Amino acid sequence: MSIISSTDHSNTASTTTTLSQRLTAAVCASILGACLVYFAGFSHIEAVHNAAHDTRHSSAFPCH
Repeated sequence: MSIISSTDHSNTASTTTTLSQRLTAAVCASILGACLVYFAGFSHIEAVHNAAHDTRHSSAFPCH
């Protein structure tokens, strides 16, 4: 079984991002991630905390 594919690059729009745009996206993603980890780790809602805890264990990430 063979797979034949062709790529037409004539209609592909070229997108360029500047360093400041990439840094802004990285900083925003880091802040969002830190907020989510903080919320899940220190949540008094047991369902949220236990879900984060079980997820860490299922991905073999040591947490205690």
